[in-house]
Amino acid sequence: MNQTFDKNLEKYARLIVETGVNVTEGHTIVLQIAVNQAKLARLIVKEAYDRGAAQVIVKWSDDELLRQNVQNMSVENLAEVPSYMIDETHDWLEKGASRISVISSDPDALAGLDSDKIGAYQQHDAKHLFDLRRATQANKVSWTVVAAADGPWAAKVFPELATEEEQVTALWDQIFKTTRVYEENPVVAWKEHEAILGKKSDMLNKEQFDSLHYTAPGTDLIVGLPENHIWVSAGSLNARGEKFTANMPTEEVFTAPDCHRTNGYVSSTKPLSYAGTIIEGMKWTFKDGEVVDVTAEKGEEVIKTLVASDSGSKRLGEVALVSDPSPISQSGIVFFNTLFDENASNHLAIGAAYAHNIEGGTVMSEEELMAHGINRSQKHVDFMIGSAQMSVDGIRKDGTVVPIFKNGDWA
Repeated sequence: MNQTFDKNLEKYARLIVETGVNVTEGHTIVLQIAVNQAKLARLIVKEAYDRGAAQVIVKWSDDELLRQNVQNMSVENLAEVPSYMIDETHDWLEKGASRISVISSDPDALAGLDSDKIGAYQQHDAKHLFDLRRATQANKVSWTVVAAADGPWAAKVFPELATEEEQVTALWDQIFKTTRVYEENPVVAWKEHEAILGKKSDMLNKEQFDSLHYTAPGTDLIVGLPENHIWVSAGSLNARGEKFTANMPTEEVFTAPDCHRTNGYVSSTKPLSYAGTIIEGMKWTFKDGEVVDVTAEKGEEVIKTLVASDSGSKRLGEVALVSDPSPISQSGIVFFNTLFDENASNHLAIGAAYAHNIEGGTVMSEEELMAHGINRSQKHVDFMIGSAQMSVDGIRKDGTVVPIFKNGDWA
């Protein structure tokens, strides 16, 4: 890597801290990042302190150690969550800590391991982070998810390149392009991008459609929408009224479905990297909100385990619209990473909905949210369904049909 890369990495760290979680005086920051991304971690920590952070807590991860644990520990030990781990997340919430998650994992990190053990690890993860995820899904605190390039992931995305160095360089290039780091001022570029997406969400919020009808090869699905649902785009506000950007890159506008009113079938159009496994060729069938059948050409056992994990993992928690002409889609690259692939495609999510996607949702109890059709679960897993052949119609309460998407783009 050269001086130009170093300069871009500094710009990226500044964007993460300033636009991602909007660090200001006195903030506590939790940075979750892999051990082999120490260079970026140091830049993020420095930038956060330069902007007045009171404390930056770094939580390191490592794919190889995770694989060894899942391979060698018992199912019981993998699923166990010591109280001190939950206490730590409660401490972060009490401090109103902002959370930066930098993802760089190998999509096949757990491939080939016992599915029961993978499920136990996922159960551990869900229990450990349940309260933290519930808070972020309600935007109680600021949070952002960003990416960093690493060898195994880059090799999966760019197998045609000859060396690991070329592969990693190519992946960093895509990360910088899609997060606007190459712009003279990425922070300003993001403000302009958020304004464009905001116009789309404003239009959909004004309409308040009763349901959406998706049609494409392998898809004929009607998804009900709850009353007073809210479409959201790039920018969000936390409980302190501070702005943050939850995902970078992002090209989506999204809301919560009525988890009791999904009927029909839908096919995935891109691979899903979940639980260290690549899942391909999924077909989902829904009746009265619930998954009644799911199949996959690859990784079917893992996706069936996901659906069976709790009552909410059988229902939808998100509907998101992304135009096929979006930059990530037009790159033609499959990233094997939901942060990128979801921003190349219309997508849905199995599991928990975001409480801020309905009026008053952030102060509702879990029972009140569910009564309003806002799904509750320990899971939230996006899968991609969009293509240049997809149409989406909005259906008003009086039955009027309004085209939203035609041939994969806004109508």
